Amino acid sequence: MNRLAVVASLLVLAVGAARADTVLVLNSDEASYSVLSRSTRTERIRLPVGREPHHLVFSPDGKEVVIGSTVTNELLILDAQTGEKRRVVRDIVDPYHLGFSPDGKWLVTTAYRLDHVDFYHADSFKLVNRVFIDGLPSHLVFDAESKTVFVTLQETGRVAAFDMETQAIKWNVTVGKAPAGIIMLPDNNRLLVALTGQDNVVVLDPKDGKVTTSLKTGRGAHNFWPKGDGRHWFLSNRVENTVSLLDTQEMKVVGTIKVPGGPDCMDLTPDGKELWVTQRFLRRIAVVDLAQMKVVTSIPVGKSPHGVMMLNAPAPPAATPPVRAVSSSGGKK
Repeated sequence: MNRLAVVASLLVLAVGAARADTVLVLNSDEASYSVLSRSTRTERIRLPVGREPHHLVFSPDGKEVVIGSTVTNELLILDAQTGEKRRVVRDIVDPYHLGFSPDGKWLVTTAYRLDHVDFYHADSFKLVNRVFIDGLPSHLVFDAESKTVFVTLQETGRVAAFDMETQAIKWNVTVGKAPAGIIMLPDNNRLLVALTGQDNVVVLDPKDGKVTTSLKTGRGAHNFWPKGDGRHWFLSNRVENTVSLLDTQEMKVVGTIKVPGGPDCMDLTPDGKELWVTQRFLRRIAVVDLAQMKVVTSIPVGKSPHGVMMLNAPAPPAATPPVRAVSSSGGKK
């Protein structure tokens, strides 16, 4: 069988798997993404994608998956049901982290390398405004009304809030060392920020950025993922090699899972029984059994696995878009 026939056969297998139980993993230092099977816990195929892919999100209608490639300045668009490539959108400059506003009107990207935040029309990917801001803009999250987007600035230890209508900065405050993951809680009155340069998360008032609470979690507190009940969130502690389970009503840690190799991005299986966690420094993804609260297997993938997504899993609520990664080089990214 010639090479093209082999590739075609593998793509058929991968697409068939996607309809059943596909997991996507971005290999940020390998310019590829892995297509995994949840049921067999194996990598079915590894496919090319730009350079330095870090984050991926569902489109507002849930029909597509959007992957940002930072060095090649492009978005790869996949069919959310089959995982098949639909198209490539070019001239999206350094789309490190990206998110669609809850009302579906905006796509916002952060340029970690180039220090700017970009505002695009979601339906056309047409650039509306580019706001330059120092400090390595990293993760972002929206409020429920799509009026404000909040961006962490890892280098300067700050969080900035941007008005979505004018793209003007509403506030820009110091919160702690190397802020990375950021989420808006369902009450729309509290922002949680993970401080990768410390061992804690802080709670901010979205009106002015004031720090109201601090909670110790683990060294290298980095990234969040919702448990799905509106109350509990997982937090990866990348230096400590643990994942904390947070109760955001009582603001305390109610569980700890040991995950070696720099745990980073996470996603839940549709039945809520397993948490899949990328292991940045091991080229693997860990599968955590949540009944046992421990890693039960680890699957080899590509170099520096970052974002992870369950294709058939329902997307999180629009007001708290997926935080599926942070960055690839150095201790902060």
